[in-house]
Amino acid sequence: MDIRALLAGPTDVERAAVDDLLGPPESGWEGGHFTGLDGHVAYGGHAARERRNLLLPALHAVQDAAGSVSKGALGYISERLTVPPAEAYGVATFYALINTGSRSQTLIHVCDDIVCARNGADELKRSLEHELGPPGAIDPGRSWTPSPCLGQCDRAPAALIHSAGAGYRNLAPVEAAALTNLDFEELPTGLIHQGREELRLLHRIGHVDPESLDSYRSSGGYAGLAKTIDMGREGLIAALDQSGLKGRGGAAFPIGIKWRGVADAQDDVKFVIANGDESEPGTFKDRILMEGDPFAVIEAMTIAGFATGATRGFAYVRGEYPVAERRLVHAIDEARKAGLLGPDVAGAGFEFEIEVRRGAGAYICGEETALFASIEGERGEPRQKPPFPTEKGVFAKPTSVNNIETLVAVLAVLEMGAAEFAAVGTERSTGPKLFCISGDVTRPGLYEVPFGTSLRQLMTLAGGVRDGAGVGAVLVGGAAGSFVDAGNLDMELTFEGSAAAQTGLGSGAVIVFDDTTDFGPVLRRIAQFFRDESCGQCVPCRIGTVRQEESLARLTADRPLGGIAEERQRLEDLARVMTDASICGLGQTAASAVQSAFRLGLPGVAR
Repeated sequence: MDIRALLAGPTDVERAAVDDLLGPPESGWEGGHFTGLDGHVAYGGHAARERRNLLLPALHAVQDAAGSVSKGALGYISERLTVPPAEAYGVATFYALINTGSRSQTLIHVCDDIVCARNGADELKRSLEHELGPPGAIDPGRSWTPSPCLGQCDRAPAALIHSAGAGYRNLAPVEAAALTNLDFEELPTGLIHQGREELRLLHRIGHVDPESLDSYRSSGGYAGLAKTIDMGREGLIAALDQSGLKGRGGAAFPIGIKWRGVADAQDDVKFVIANGDESEPGTFKDRILMEGDPFAVIEAMTIAGFATGATRGFAYVRGEYPVAERRLVHAIDEARKAGLLGPDVAGAGFEFEIEVRRGAGAYICGEETALFASIEGERGEPRQKPPFPTEKGVFAKPTSVNNIETLVAVLAVLEMGAAEFAAVGTERSTGPKLFCISGDVTRPGLYEVPFGTSLRQLMTLAGGVRDGAGVGAVLVGGAAGSFVDAGNLDMELTFEGSAAAQTGLGSGAVIVFDDTTDFGPVLRRIAQFFRDESCGQCVPCRIGTVRQEESLARLTADRPLGGIAEERQRLEDLARVMTDASICGLGQTAASAVQSAFRLGLPGVAR
């Protein structure tokens, strides 16, 4: 790190951004102060270290104001929070959306992941290279860079634009002219094609004003909280047990058991976290819920706080979702004004507060323990379990962490009743489920169906394969899932049905590929995604994801090392090591799609 840049200090814009977040340097610290490298008063000692969790928000504040985080700004943040500069630099450079080098006033992130690649992303990149130069070229005005999935797969191709002083904006579907002119309107909430009478989780979206508490309440909003208060903590958790509700993020853990574990923990401080950092390629359901029904998320978090005895919650929102972040912040403000958050929620005598935290472009932070580290101001690296989050979660306190769909499903349990909820779906997979379907289908979007619906029925809802083509394969569960072929279209979309088909539902991503697909480039892009997103903490994942991508590159280029059989064996060995020895689910599933493609003999991979 250039010490001269640190000594130079922040610009006035950067300093103001930090001070707006942390307060003036002279305020809020008891016990004295010290003078920083640039001669300005800074925090010091324990009072600052207790605010280490504000490191990522401070980095965001500077970048939003100035376009990037200079070394001088990083040094100033380090002083204010008493974080060693090397550690602050390690955190800043961990996240793809935090830029610590020179950059243009406007940076355009263009998705080139597997769905956008099939919907014009390559042509878009060529146009931008012609207009703005190669990716990463520094121009005072605009530059661009390729990006992994931006969570806009229902309307690909997609881009994310960041401008100094204006923050982030989404654009999808996108044309090159809109990006070069930067002339476009804010996106509406995503695509839902079903009639409202069929829906339990999505029935308010497009019907209720997402920025109006009155509109939300007129549709039955906050009836769930009132019912919860009447039922009491034990009554609510018993109802969740009876409903059979399991987590919708991929692990499928029973929610009643999780919430009871936090409620029973002997600690005066507990937390609730809404995990809105969905970064799985092909997944966008939580974005639509946060954008279209933000008060439901806040109400469900409040119910979780009541049930577990937590007094504070964090809504962790993916950095690529600026509309979701803004609407959740607004919903929290409105709920607080109405007495639905704060020291005496709804006059029921319990305390609960919520803070929104923005991610910064790290897929690994969707893993719950990595998310804890991110909130705490550390690099988003997973932790060994046990201890489990119900015992030792964020800030080493008992924590209930659920994804957005799971929380909204709790409201459905309260609205429908536990017995009626349990009657939907199958015995082991109860209730309605959201599926994000994209790729080569006629009507990509978010669909709510009962568990037990077949993959074929889901694809029929989406209009089938577009242009009358046949099915090449379907990737179920996103990049961390597995391919199934046309012979498995009648598989039930349940936890047990997907397991029988040697795949998993994951968070509900379904990506369809037609029968003209060459799967070689698809697998290489998936392998590249895992290579780039590995946090690097454990050797099996750090090395294995790189070697997997290299091996696939040789195979798809017809240059196998030692022959096709030897290269295939190398991939199998890598898969076994990553699956068995990686710390977290990223490494454990990084080879799933690749290995399933070989098992099925998909075109382009069985050369």
